[in-house]
Amino acid sequence: MRLLLIRHGQTPGNVLGRLDTERPGPGLTDLGLRQAAAIPDALRSDPIDAIFVSTLLRTHLTAHPLAADRGLELQVASGLHEIEAGSLEGLRDRASVRTYLETAVAWGSGDLDKRMPGAHDGHDFFRRFDTDIARAAAGSEVAAVFSHGAAIRVWTAARAQNVPTTFAGENELDNTGVVELTGSPEEGWTLLSWAGLPVGGMALADLSAADPLGEPLSEV
Repeated sequence: MRLLLIRHGQTPGNVLGRLDTERPGPGLTDLGLRQAAAIPDALRSDPIDAIFVSTLLRTHLTAHPLAADRGLELQVASGLHEIEAGSLEGLRDRASVRTYLETAVAWGSGDLDKRMPGAHDGHDFFRRFDTDIARAAAGSEVAAVFSHGAAIRVWTAARAQNVPTTFAGENELDNTGVVELTGSPEEGWTLLSWAGLPVGGMALADLSAADPLGEPLSEV
């Protein structure tokens, strides 16, 4: 099956560069709504037969235009939410953001025992995320999964068989960037494409936004 992992549209927290992972979380900015509206046309050639969202509001708002266009219901998955920031929640200083990203990137490289300050370790993250990816794969041929910047980057680095373990920390994923994989939980996953920019291209990018959860570690 084909799996389309789509990062949510821009939020106020992305603009401010704030670690914002609590539920239900904020909605989208005006730009984020425009990014979401561009998704149906950008994915017109993809025969999507299921749409999954996390428990955070921003994924619902991002997925809604595609769901309305395809006549599909949003399926809420409890394990697709962003990597929890724990005691770093709400912070935006460089040291806190680097601690968050370095911890998450370490999970993608295989150090699952490393724990986010005041929150979970990598074992916890992959357990929940793998469970809902398996759910998406079981019932569809082409699933659109709306999730979050750090979560998508880390999961792809660990589960795609054709990328290096350093992948999560080296690659940008902007709001509404699409990551395409093929495979299955049983056979493994292969990365087909990594569209780090918004689906509408640079016209829907915000170069002034800090957005640390979508940036390479070297730029934080």
